Amino acid sequence: MLSKKTQYAFQALSYMAQQKGNQPVLIAQISETRKIPLKFLENILLTLRKDGILESKKGKGGGYYFNIPPHQISLARVIRLLDGPIAPLSCVSLHFYERCKNCDETHCGLHDMMVKVRDANLKILENKSIHDLI
Repeated sequence: MLSKKTQYAFQALSYMAQQKGNQPVLIAQISETRKIPLKFLENILLTLRKDGILESKKGKGGGYYFNIPPHQISLARVIRLLDGPIAPLSCVSLHFYERCKNCDETHCGLHDMMVKVRDANLKILENKSIHDLI
C-alpha cells in the first residue's frame, strides 16, 4: 500500500509535469491546487531534490522544477525513495533484501509466490513514469 507521503509526491509531480516549459513551480501553488499540507509537501519535495529528481531555485521566479524529464522518472524510483521496498517480503526485495530468520528460501512456497507478485508489480512500476500519470 502506498503511504500518504508517496501519494502526495505523485500528485505534486504530476501537477508539475502538466506545467509548460519546466518552469519553477512554487510549493504554495502545488499545495493549494492539490490540497497537500504545505509542511508535508516541503519535506517531500526536499527528499525528491536530494535524490536528484527535482531541482530548486530561490528568489523571484523560484520554486521546484524537474532535474530529470518526467518521462524518465519511473514510479518505482519514487516509491522506493519514499516508501522503501516494493516487494511484499524483504526476502524477495531487489534493493532492500533481508533473509527471513526462520525460512529456507530454496523450499518456501510463500517466497516463490511473492517473487511472482514482486515481478508483476515491477513490470508495471519500472516501465511507467510520472509522465504516464498525466
